Amino acid sequence: MSEPIIALEHVSKRFVTPLDLAAQAANLFGAGLREVAVQAVDDVSFAVAEGEVVGLAGESGCGKSTLGRIVADILPPSAGTVQFRGKPRDTLEGAAARAAALKVQMIFQDPMASLNPRMRVADIVGEAPVVHGIVTRAERRDYVDSLLARVGLDPRYATRYPHQFSGGQRARIGIARALAVKPDFIVCDESVAALDVSIQAQILNLFMELRRDLKLTYLFISHDLGVVEHLSDRVVIMYLGRVVEIAPTEALFRAPNHPYTRALLANVPRLEAKKQRFAPIAGEIPSPLDPPAGCHFHPRCPFAMARCKAEAPALTEIAPGHRSACHLNAA
Repeated sequence: MSEPIIALEHVSKRFVTPLDLAAQAANLFGAGLREVAVQAVDDVSFAVAEGEVVGLAGESGCGKSTLGRIVADILPPSAGTVQFRGKPRDTLEGAAARAAALKVQMIFQDPMASLNPRMRVADIVGEAPVVHGIVTRAERRDYVDSLLARVGLDPRYATRYPHQFSGGQRARIGIARALAVKPDFIVCDESVAALDVSIQAQILNLFMELRRDLKLTYLFISHDLGVVEHLSDRVVIMYLGRVVEIAPTEALFRAPNHPYTRALLANVPRLEAKKQRFAPIAGEIPSPLDPPAGCHFHPRCPFAMARCKAEAPALTEIAPGHRSACHLNAA
C-alpha cells in the first residue's frame, strides 16, 4: 500500500450544547440540569492510501457525515490527530496549510442546499480557482467550460442558476466545484443518495472515470452497501460513533466478522436470492445522548455476553488487513 494521504489517529468529535441563562438560573434552585453532549465520533483510527477508494458505511446517525467533515477539515476533532501526507494537519502553517486544505475537498449529499442559489454556475465553479491563483480571471471562463464538459454538462449552462438544473445535473455541478481546485482526495458524503437509480449509475461511473483520469482518492460515505461494494477497495463499518470493522471489500462481503456487519449484509438485496425474508436488526438504535456502556452494539446483538456490557472491544486484526471490534474474536 502506498503512503496514506489521510490518517486518522484516535479521532473523536463531541458536540456540547451549553446551558442557557434560564437553565443556569434554574440550577441555582437545585434543578440539576446538565449540558447536552453527543459523542458523534468516538476514538476512530484508520488511514486512506493514495489512489484508494474507502467506503464508509453504517446506519443513519452513526457519525459517518461528521467523520467526513473532520477528514475534509470542515469540523475540527475534539480529540485525536488528522495527518495529511504524514504530517499532523493542525501543525501546518501558511502555504502548507492552504495547500493541504485545497487538496482535500468534499461533495455534499444535497447539492441544492450546498450550492448558492444566488450564484451562477460559472461563479460557483470558477470562484475558488481564481481566489487561490490556480487560474487568472481571464482564464476562468475556459477553465469552467472544461470542468463542466468533464463532468458531463454543456458549458453553455454556465450562466444558469442551480434551480434551473435537475438533481443529477446539480450533483455534477457539485463535482465540478470540488475538482476546480485540483484536489487529490475527495470526501463523497452520500453523493448519490437523493438521485434516481439510473442517474446514480451515471454519477458512480463518472466518479470512477475521474479516479482513473485524475488519480483521485476517495472516502465514499454511504448507507447503501450495494454502492459501497461496487466502488470501494476497502470498507469501514461504523456503529454509534465507533468503527466496528475494517476489511478489503471482497473479504468483508464474503466473510463479515462483526455481528453488526453480518446483520447489515444479511439484508442487502441480491438478484440471485430467492424467497429471502427481510429480518431487520433487533431493537432500536440507542440514543447518542446516552450510549450503552461497553460495546455499543450489545443491546441488539444476539451473541452479547457479560463482558460486552462492561468492556468496549478493541479493534484488532483477525486476518491480514481485516480488523474487527468484537469480544467473540477473543472468546
